[in-house]
Amino acid sequence: MSANSLTNLERALSQSKSKGSNNSGPAGGPQMCGDIDMRISRDGTWHYMGSPIGRKPLVKLFSSVLKRDEDGDFWLITPAEMCRITVEDAPFTAVEMTVEGSDRDQVLIFRTNVDEIVTAGADNPVRVEIDPDTGEPSPYVMIRDGLEALITRPVFYDLVELAEVREQGGASVMGIWSDGAFFEIGSAEDE
Repeated sequence: MSANSLTNLERALSQSKSKGSNNSGPAGGPQMCGDIDMRISRDGTWHYMGSPIGRKPLVKLFSSVLKRDEDGDFWLITPAEMCRITVEDAPFTAVEMTVEGSDRDQVLIFRTNVDEIVTAGADNPVRVEIDPDTGEPSPYVMIRDGLEALITRPVFYDLVELAEVREQGGASVMGIWSDGAFFEIGSAEDE
């Protein structure tokens, strides 16, 4: 895909958003344009042809049409075109957390690097993967439609400060409450 194609994709997205169009595009759906040299790095930076995309409004526009299919592939889908992109980890990063209430009544609200706001809860769970080789945690929050945000280290530290220990499945676990749901974030036995 050339720089012209990136401009065309941006133009199609902008026109679709400004018209509030639900246009399904050409007959038969969007045209498959295959894989493009676009990548989202683990830190949430979007790259095109190896260079970071420095315009946040453009990144936000692209992120608004990002989808994940049942095979785990990531796609930019406009009414006219459908392009597969590479995502190193999660497509978003959770860069800020606001806490309302406390204990079981607390609500955790996350803001992503593209300014999406989501409340952790049953529909937007928090989960933590532990790297088997390093023991390093990778915390995530579901944003929408199978798209997660990697919770940045400073935000994760804030999350750990809110954690409580409870018995679950015969083990002591650390976890946090949000919107009436309890999310395990680690083992209390490792402490």
